[in-house]
Amino acid sequence: MNKREVLFRAITDERVLIVIAGIALLWRAVISSDEKISLWESACSGVSLFIIGWVIFVYMYSMSWKPTDWPVTNRIYRSIAVSVLVINVYAAIYYGIKWSGLPHVEISVPQDYVYQDLRYVIFMTYYCVVIAAARYLREMHEKYRLLIKERARKRAKNIKEAIFFVMTHERTLVVVIAAAILWRVAIHADNGVTFWASTVSGISLIVWGWSIFGYLCALSVKVKRKPDLTRVIQHVALGLCAINVYAIFYYGLRWYEQICRIMGEVTETYVPQPLDMVFKDVRYVMLVLFYCAIVLLAKHLVTAYGNYTVPARKTKP
Repeated sequence: MNKREVLFRAITDERVLIVIAGIALLWRAVISSDEKISLWESACSGVSLFIIGWVIFVYMYSMSWKPTDWPVTNRIYRSIAVSVLVINVYAAIYYGIKWSGLPHVEISVPQDYVYQDLRYVIFMTYYCVVIAAARYLREMHEKYRLLIKERARKRAKNIKEAIFFVMTHERTLVVVIAAAILWRVAIHADNGVTFWASTVSGISLIVWGWSIFGYLCALSVKVKRKPDLTRVIQHVALGLCAINVYAIFYYGLRWYEQICRIMGEVTETYVPQPLDMVFKDVRYVMLVLFYCAIVLLAKHLVTAYGNYTVPARKTKP
């Protein structure tokens, strides 16, 4: 085993990644102890996310073009790269706005630092889960071979297969993205987001995200005699769970703050700026893009499960 292989195994070891996630949690707890986050503290957080996120993206995308005896793994690599790219772009937009010094509050002034800590820890956890999945995905990509040829595309045999085909088709996902953009434009026609509009946006994301999570969990149970594929599906589901928790916390805090303001229990001391409203739209669209990427990834995982026999490990001469 060469040094490169030893380094790869060390980086993708779950124990090492748990330590990294723990350090991220402790880091945010320390810098938020005074309920304020300085510019240099924000810079350290942002740079760490940038480095890890873009390194993962470059690795996943480069691996998607490497020759393999199990072609579906290239598409799995590419879908994971797209999902990581979405998170990277979202983080870049957020820190770009924050470091520019423009006024920007996402929840409310007293709760904003808590939400920032939560986002940092969840994004770092997501990156760690993707890194852990890279070990098993590389096993599929390099050490397995296709035993039968890929089946020709056939028409759906039943309603369930037809629905899955339509829901995971690229054109359907493009329509979903376009609808999400139009929805955010429509609810901002009066230069504000009402409680009901926020509720519709949040529930749509939460229901969609947890539905995909449940499907991936069920798929991981169905996959048998393919341990590496099973572990990849489980890690994808775990990463999706992290982003789902992020969506729940954000909309939960938003709804709590809005309900308290409606009931007269909280007096709003911060007037939302136009940039805050734009960033809310960006966040919503980015989450929709992320879920679309996960839907495509789930489609390729199903292909790996259904269209191929159990891969056989290559034997070294």
